[in-house]
Amino acid sequence: MTEATGSTTRNPFGPRFTAPLLLGSTLNPINSSMLATGLLGIGIDFHLGPGQTASLISVLYLCSAVAQPTMGKLSTLFGPRRVFQAGILILLVAGVVGTLAPAFGYLLVSRALIGIGSSAAYPTAMALVRKRADTVGLGVPSRVLGNFSIAAQVTVVIGLPLGGVLVGVWGWRALFFINIPLAIIVFALTIFGVAPDDPIPSSGRGSVLAAVDVPGILLFAGVVTSLLVFLGNLTTPAWWLLAVFAVLLAALLLWERRVPSPLLDVRMLARNRPLQRTYLRQLLIGLGTYAALYGTSQWMEQSAGLNPLDVGLILVPFSAVSIVLARISSGRGWIRGPLTITGISLIATALVVLSLDHNSPVWALVAMTLLFGITNGLSSFANQASLYVFAPAAEIAVASGLYRTFSYIGAIFSSSLIGLTFGRAATDAGLHALAWVLVAIGSVVVMLVVFDRALPRTANR
Repeated sequence: MTEATGSTTRNPFGPRFTAPLLLGSTLNPINSSMLATGLLGIGIDFHLGPGQTASLISVLYLCSAVAQPTMGKLSTLFGPRRVFQAGILILLVAGVVGTLAPAFGYLLVSRALIGIGSSAAYPTAMALVRKRADTVGLGVPSRVLGNFSIAAQVTVVIGLPLGGVLVGVWGWRALFFINIPLAIIVFALTIFGVAPDDPIPSSGRGSVLAAVDVPGILLFAGVVTSLLVFLGNLTTPAWWLLAVFAVLLAALLLWERRVPSPLLDVRMLARNRPLQRTYLRQLLIGLGTYAALYGTSQWMEQSAGLNPLDVGLILVPFSAVSIVLARISSGRGWIRGPLTITGISLIATALVVLSLDHNSPVWALVAMTLLFGITNGLSSFANQASLYVFAPAAEIAVASGLYRTFSYIGAIFSSSLIGLTFGRAATDAGLHALAWVLVAIGSVVVMLVVFDRALPRTANR
């Protein structure tokens, strides 16, 4: 019996098991946030403008949105531990490519590989957690899911400062190099902390490879790409992309209904209305939170005249409240209550934003960020627990990956929403227009919870 296997009965979710999964799941969001500090230096070194260097951000989002469910699918076929470790090795290669990049194109390749490799962590971690919880008959491991939520919050806090330190001391290449030691650490921790997968039957290797559903993956990639590119620029929308999205989506649904081992079990998704509502809530909450957070940050700098350091300090309560509330709600396994309060707090945030102008006192801005924290902290665990409750055990990896895809859609949609409401400058009028949109989003979230009879009060009911 290995150490990892023996610990299943003694302490099924001890640090040996959870540490590599938690650290691995932070690698995608932390790479998303760190890069912002290095874009200027990359542009100077390669003689590029802001629009070109910003493609390094979008390529990671795009690859991640496609890769998350795909990695989940691969984990159901080849084993979650194998796919988790394969993703970490891809991240290691990405770190080497980015560190040694002689031209900008290599950085694009590196960021694409970072998106693909780091996307393996979250869906496979959820599959490993589900397998262990079912083995010991634990039900929903609320505290473990809460730790994933808190890890995401901590990543938001440390991403930009960590990137700033790395760039300030070693230059922008350190943003890529840091993935090398992180990948080695996570890979080693996985070897000693996570039990190996069951062997793939030798007689079934050919059938397993056939079950990968490459056409489904390609169609899904086309659906996500066309949608994200369309949503990324709604100020001058390319309507033909919406038509492409509709055609590819229809083709994907038809294809997935006829293959024996689809990437997405569309029949299950069509029947599973609670899971559909979970995805919709995740998209809306992500849209509202990102739009409020980044929209008000821009407004505080442009209209309120605050410097970036002041804005960062004002946003500290956002992260602190998010972490505290995620721990409280996960410790008690609450789902319905926190999700209801999430929508209400988003509406309350919007009402506070409506009362602000460029002369508003700092305490009013801090009150606004506290409400942001309530929205983010309560929703992060509760909606993740909802996913865990409603996703079939055999589909948890793909379902978790798709959950992250909806998060990316909300994040990218938020940038266009900010552009539509603000226009060329973050004025008071634009901020108030954004607030009315947040009122609408919060109202829909409340209705999705109140009228959802399937949504449990707590995780294990």
